[in-house]
Amino acid sequence: MTDPYDILGVARDANEEQIKAAYRKRAKAAHPDSGGDTDAFARLQKAYELLLDPVRRKVFDDTGYDVELTDAVDLQALVAIEKLITEIVLDERAPGTFDPVAKMRASLLEEIRKANFSKSELERHSNRISLHLDRLGQRPGKDVVGHMLRARIKAIATAISETQAKIGATERACDMLEGYLYEMDGFEDHSEVDAAAEIEWEEPRARSAAQ
Repeated sequence: MTDPYDILGVARDANEEQIKAAYRKRAKAAHPDSGGDTDAFARLQKAYELLLDPVRRKVFDDTGYDVELTDAVDLQALVAIEKLITEIVLDERAPGTFDPVAKMRASLLEEIRKANFSKSELERHSNRISLHLDRLGQRPGKDVVGHMLRARIKAIATAISETQAKIGATERACDMLEGYLYEMDGFEDHSEVDAAAEIEWEEPRARSAAQ
């Protein structure tokens, strides 16, 4: 998580003047014209703009995240949670009859299980193609088959990388759901919790298969 308070070096209750003073001090050293890093200066500017915007600052203080300042993994995790929130909003069941946080967590764990299986299958295909390529001992001058097999291995490697990034973002989304306690009505529906627990128990096996 990127923290604008840390970037500017100010306290959480810093007022506007303190924020401006801290920005001026750091901007002199961080500016590219003074030998500073371009990306670091851009983050400094974004942190400054966030803390001077009372609405964005309140959202960050409440959630710990800001769309413009957050890193790619956190942003993908927030998008995943936002999608699940929409599903909860559209769920017609009465509040208190099911645990929406447990339902979201179960959905995320199921996505992780599916992604791990997909990654395992992609790795299996890539290994098989590599073995075919290794057995092409004698090749003509224009190696069309070898070229296509190598291209396929490269494409699969890209897909594996994208799948791993999805797994990381989904795991981050699960982390964001930690610490919530939803109050149920007199009876308690354990179905969502049980489903999450079952998926969580199966997840290590899926990860082992992928390794």
